Parts: sequence; structure tokens; C-alpha cells
Amino acid sequence: MQRTVAVKGTGSVTAAPDRIELTMNLSALEPDYGRASEEMDRKTSALTAAAEAAGFEKKELKTTAFNVNAEYRGVHDPETGEYRQEFAGYRVFHGLSLGFPLDLVRLGELLGGISDSGADPELSIRFTVSDPEAVRREALERAAVNAREKAELLAAASGVKLGELLTIQYDWAEIRLESATMFDAGNGMAQRPRMMKASFAADMTPQDISFSDSAGFVWEIV
Repeated sequence: MQRTVAVKGTGSVTAAPDRIELTMNLSALEPDYGRASEEMDRKTSALTAAAEAAGFEKKELKTTAFNVNAEYRGVHDPETGEYRQEFAGYRVFHGLSLGFPLDLVRLGELLGGISDSGADPELSIRFTVSDPEAVRREALERAAVNAREKAELLAAASGVKLGELLTIQYDWAEIRLESATMFDAGNGMAQRPRMMKASFAADMTPQDISFSDSAGFVWEIV
């Protein structure tokens, strides 16, 4: 019977964010579908103009979602004490994303333009890395070294030696790397004064991204 030793190797790395991912969700609700579409066109055009004014090309804005739904709301009937569904209008939703190399001054200019545009998007900002697979590779290299060290320690303590590496088990799941830094851009920007200046984040440094990965290794022992 073949004797083996199985260990789990773990590798941890940190990486400085080098990319900004900005999500912008636009919404328009009007009783008439045509008016809802016109309002969405206005908001989309205003948002695009703000991005272009900050030095981005229109093609850099990517649509992540677009849908139209009839929306209803609950209305209380004082006579019966019950609620009934009443047509509220057509809701048009347009989700967009914009990614670019880490530049907080440029981000400030962009947010300032969006604030002035009247598009009033719901914003989400994340700091990430441009090459997540490079981070994964480094973590896996460290995991392999870690596993080998563990296996050699166990073998030496047991009075045996490592033979051939028999199997490696790893789950190639998609990874999502982002800094834990929370950035509140202030949703409802159209109702706020222009607070996003080019220098607002000049001294800001997003936290490094921490990532760990692991794999299972099985060696023959002799």
C-alpha cells in the first residue's frame, strides 16, 4: 500500500490598488413611457458629457444593465382600511461603469462634473488591481512553498522522506479583489453643492488589498 502525506498550502499577499472602478446607476420614473425615456436620455447625455469633460472618451463608459419596468405602489384606502396597487409610472434604469488607472485627482474632477451635471446617479466606487491574476499567481506560488515546508516538516518528524508529488487539488474560482477603503461619494449629488474638487483626495491613500489562496498537495512518503 502506497504511503502518502496530504497537506494544505496557503499563500497570502498584499497588493496596492492601481485601478478605480466607478459604477453609476441612473433611474427615471415618469407616468408616460415616452417621458421616462426622454428623461433617461437627458441623464445619460449629461453623465456622458461630464465624463468627457474630465478627459474620458464616450466609449469608455460601459453599459452594465438597461431595463424598463412598470412600477406600482401601495395606496391605502381609508374606507376599507386595505391597500391597493396603483400604477406609479414607468421606471427606466441604466447602469454604467467606468474604469481607469488610479488617479484620485482625476476622480475628483470627474465627480465634480457629475455633481454639476444634474444626472444624479447612484454611485459606487471601488479600488482594485488591473491584473488580479498576477496576485493569484503570487499567492499560489507561496501556497506551494508553504505546502512543501509543511510536508517536509511532517515527514522529518515521522522519520520518513518525501517522494514524488502525486496530486494537486485547486478550485479555479473567479476572484474579486478590492481595497477595504470605503469611499462615500455622496449619492443624491444633484441636491448637494459642488463638494468634489480636484484636490479633495490628494492626500488619500487606499488601503492595500489582502488576498489569500490555498491548494491541496499529496506526496508519496518513502
